[in-house]
Amino acid sequence: MHRVRGRVLLMLCVMYAISYLDRTNISTAGPTMMKALHLDSTQFGIAVSAFSIPYALLQIFGGNIGERFGARKSLFWIGVLWGVATIATGFSVGLASLVGARLLLGLTESAAFPTATSAMARWVPPDRNGFAQGIVHSASRLGNAVAPILVGALIIWGDSLNTALAGWQVSFLLVGLLSAVWALLWMISYRDRPADHPRVGTQELSEIPRELEKAARPAVPWGRLIRSILPVTIVDFGYGWVLWVFLTWIPGFLADVYDMPLQKYALFTSLVLCAGVVGDTAGGVFADRLLRRTGNLRFSRRTVLLTGLIGSLVCLIPLLFAQSMTVATIALALSFFFLELCNATLWAIPMDVAPEWSGTASGMMNTGFGLAGIFSPIVFGAMVDTVGWQWPFGLSVALLAAAALVAGFMNPRRVLPRGVEDVR
Repeated sequence: MHRVRGRVLLMLCVMYAISYLDRTNISTAGPTMMKALHLDSTQFGIAVSAFSIPYALLQIFGGNIGERFGARKSLFWIGVLWGVATIATGFSVGLASLVGARLLLGLTESAAFPTATSAMARWVPPDRNGFAQGIVHSASRLGNAVAPILVGALIIWGDSLNTALAGWQVSFLLVGLLSAVWALLWMISYRDRPADHPRVGTQELSEIPRELEKAARPAVPWGRLIRSILPVTIVDFGYGWVLWVFLTWIPGFLADVYDMPLQKYALFTSLVLCAGVVGDTAGGVFADRLLRRTGNLRFSRRTVLLTGLIGSLVCLIPLLFAQSMTVATIALALSFFFLELCNATLWAIPMDVAPEWSGTASGMMNTGFGLAGIFSPIVFGAMVDTVGWQWPFGLSVALLAAAALVAGFMNPRRVLPRGVEDVR
C-alpha cells in the first residue's frame, strides 16, 4: 500500500468489481425482465450466453491488442464501451435486442481481464502474482455479492419513481454510467511504463520486472505457448461452467424452489457470493506462500487448484437431493468459497509462465471460461425447464471432477523468448 502499484491494483479492483456488476446484474433483474420481455428459462439462458460468444472467441485477440496498444488506452475504451452495452441492455424490448446488447457487452469486455493482467505483469513483482490476482478477483466477487442487493434496491427505487422507465431499466442505466466514470479516472491515473509515473520511486522500480520495460516485445511463440496453457484452459472451462451457474441461476433457484420474493432471494444470493470474496484472496495468498516455501511452481499451483475443485464438488452434492433452504444456502456458500480458491491461481499461471506475453497467455486461459459461458447458461436453463434443478447440479459436479483430473496431471512450463531459450 506504500507503493504506486497499490494504487494501480486498487483501480483494477474497482474495474473488476464494476465489470462483474455489469455482466451479472442481469441475473438479479432476470425474474423481473423475463416477465416484462415474455421470456422463458431457455430464452433467458440464451440471452445470458450471448455475452460469452464474443467474450470467448476474442480473448486471445483482445489480450494481444491490449499488449500492442497498452493497458492505459485499451482499458479506457473498454470501460466506456461496456458502459454503453450495459445501458443498451436496459433498453431491450425483446429477446433479439437483449441478445444484441449482451453480444456488445461480451465484445467490449473480452479484452478487459487479459489487458489488466498485462498491466499487473508490468507493475507487480513476480512473487506476488497470486496475491495480486487474488485481490482483484476478490473485488470481482464483491461486485457479484453486491449486485443482487444493489440491483434489487435500484429496481425497487426505480419502480417507485413512476417514470417511463421500469425499475430494472433504471438499474442498467446507472450501472452503465458508473463504468464510464471509472474509465475516465483510469486514463488520468495510470501509466503503461512504471518509470513514466510521476510518483514512483527508485525502490519500487527496483522491485518491478525490468525486462517488460522494453519498447519492443519478442514475437509470440504461439506453439510453445499453446502447449503450456492448453491444459489450464481445460481446467478453466470446468471452473467457468460452475461459476456461470452461480452467477446466473442462484437467484432463479432460490425464487423457484423456495418461493422467495425479490428482496429475500437478493439477500441470500449476496450471502452465497460473499464466500467467493474470501476464497479469491485466500487462494492467491495460499498459492504464493506455497511457491515461496517450496520453490516448486507446479506443486504450489496444482495443490490450490485440486483443493478448490474437489472442495467445491463435495459441497455441491447436497444440492442433488431435496434440502432445506438453510442447508442449500450453506452448501452453495461453501462450494463457491472452494471454487474461488482456484481463480487467482488460474490467472497467475499465465503471468508465471509467460510474463512477456501475459495478455495473450491469459487470453488463451480465459477462453475456457468464455466457452463455458456460452454453453453453461443455455444447457443449465434447458435442463431446468425439462428435468428440474437436481440434474443440472449433477452435471456441474461431473465437470468439476473432470477439471480436477486434468489439474492433477498438468505441468505448465515457463515459456522463454526464443533467443534466451537457444542460449540455454
